[in-house]
Amino acid sequence: MSRNKRDSNFYSVEIGDSTFSVLKRYQNLKPIGSGAQGIVCAAYDLSRPFQNQTHAKRAYRELVLMKCVNHKNIIGLLNVFTPQKSLEEFQDVYIVMELMDANLCQVIQMELDHERMSYLLYQMLCGIKHLLSAGIIHRDLKPSNIVVKSDCTLKILDFGLARTAETSFMMTPYVVTRYYRAPEVILGRGYKENARDLLSKMLVIDASKRISVDEAFQHPYISVWYDPSEAEAPPPKIPDKQLDEREHTMEEWKELIYKEVMDLEERTKNGVIRGQPSPLHPSSSSSVNDVSSMSTDPTLASDTDSSLEASAGPLGCCR
Repeated sequence: MSRNKRDSNFYSVEIGDSTFSVLKRYQNLKPIGSGAQGIVCAAYDLSRPFQNQTHAKRAYRELVLMKCVNHKNIIGLLNVFTPQKSLEEFQDVYIVMELMDANLCQVIQMELDHERMSYLLYQMLCGIKHLLSAGIIHRDLKPSNIVVKSDCTLKILDFGLARTAETSFMMTPYVVTRYYRAPEVILGRGYKENARDLLSKMLVIDASKRISVDEAFQHPYISVWYDPSEAEAPPPKIPDKQLDEREHTMEEWKELIYKEVMDLEERTKNGVIRGQPSPLHPSSSSSVNDVSSMSTDPTLASDTDSSLEASAGPLGCCR
């Protein structure tokens, strides 16, 4: 690569007292910490959905699942669009989702009472059961993929690694981050006995001995929140049970995604996907929708950045 070509791929940005020279694909740098070796920044990685087959397959999978799932504890798909006018020009996909205030990476740092902790856990179980009722295995549930609003509403997002139960696959060790710790080590002191009891029944390697979602709903720690309309919501209908797991060329993936985008645009009325929840009464925190691009991968921001700071106080009232 020539020097001129290399230089054209970089830009400079001032971060505090330092100047960063980084690739143009990394945008919106924000300092998140510093150490003996230098400054640590969060950035958005503007990688294209069609830069390789893995990205394209995940983009397709996410679109297919998000348009089918409709539950209060699953992030809502409000709109999908592309600025390109034809399949030949097609490069970018933009998805509009509900704007949330923080993810669990920030929430778990707060001083939460058991009312809020049990309500958050209940909502997680509702979202998980809704996915499982359609045979959807998320495979990447972690704090950064579980988001909340200041009113204690919780939603699950990011279906890029999800699979349907009918799909034949081998669980690879790098799909999710795993922590092998006993519940009493994780929880430490100051937790209610029934909270430790519930977690100890959930964190069991042997699936046959692990408490089920339905059994967890009946546990004293969260049964107070049980609502059949939330916990027993009708399962989503996935038209493609295999989520098109066949191998495709990049052009074939591109065409499949383009068809999904065109279908979703056709279903869009008044800026909201038909069949998806509409933010009829948005709170002040959700007055602006979260516009994300399939060409944008949050590199570190999802684990560190949030509009819900600890200084703002505890989460709002449950329900």
